[in-house]
Amino acid sequence: NFTVARMLERDDFSRRYSGNVPIGLHEFLYPVMQAYDSVALEADVEIGGTDQIFNLLAGRELQKAMGQEPQSVLTLPILVGLDGEKKMSKSLGNHVGLTDPPDEMFGKLMSLDDRLMPDYFRLTTSMSPDDVDELLADLESGKLHPAQAKRRLAREVVKLYWGEGAAQAALEGFDRVFKQREVPEDIPEVMVRESDLSEGKIWLPRLLLLAGLASSTSEGRRLVSQGGIKLGEAVVEDEDLELLSDELDGLIIQKGKRHFRRIVKK
Repeated sequence: NFTVARMLERDDFSRRYSGNVPIGLHEFLYPVMQAYDSVALEADVEIGGTDQIFNLLAGRELQKAMGQEPQSVLTLPILVGLDGEKKMSKSLGNHVGLTDPPDEMFGKLMSLDDRLMPDYFRLTTSMSPDDVDELLADLESGKLHPAQAKRRLAREVVKLYWGEGAAQAALEGFDRVFKQREVPEDIPEVMVRESDLSEGKIWLPRLLLLAGLASSTSEGRRLVSQGGIKLGEAVVEDEDLELLSDELDGLIIQKGKRHFRRIVKK
């Protein structure tokens, strides 16, 4: 039922084949395996993104070959990630997680590229189509400022997953940090013990690693050297900085605009 020629009808395979870009055998097998899922489940309907049309139709084809009624296919638009370029993906780091805390979810959405707001209003909120159209018309005419539209978007999304109270608290917390330049009230605390120190000191990139603000000391060094770290209210750019034990307790570390940690010395 499936031939190499049929597989090469898929847009991305066709482009890669024409450009002499390797295509793995497992990539050819994936649509077949997904199609067989439809057979095994005797699916009536399969829902997928518009990038999955080839695979969804393969399911219909295999169902017909196996004597089943072919499934109906429902496709949905692809949501572009926060980078404004590629589809939203956790592996690409351009995502808003459904389990992200309200303040983090709100902050991520406030960093969204203005061009993406129409799709995000339509695809990620529970607003009615008429309300979305009215809001976007106000945005287009200049009646509504993009920053205000984005606040509405962030609030609507947080409300959908966390409720009205959490959405309002996230908005107020965002204003405290970004408008009034205050420190958030509920900063995550990180315990640092004597065993984490070396001769009564700790290297700043290592502290960032312990605090979960860097995935490695190498990333910690890069963040510091690029001016992305504040200790208290001061930007630190000395990647070799070592902090003394008595400087740690109560120290507030800030990475970028949204990420804070309070150090607790044990």
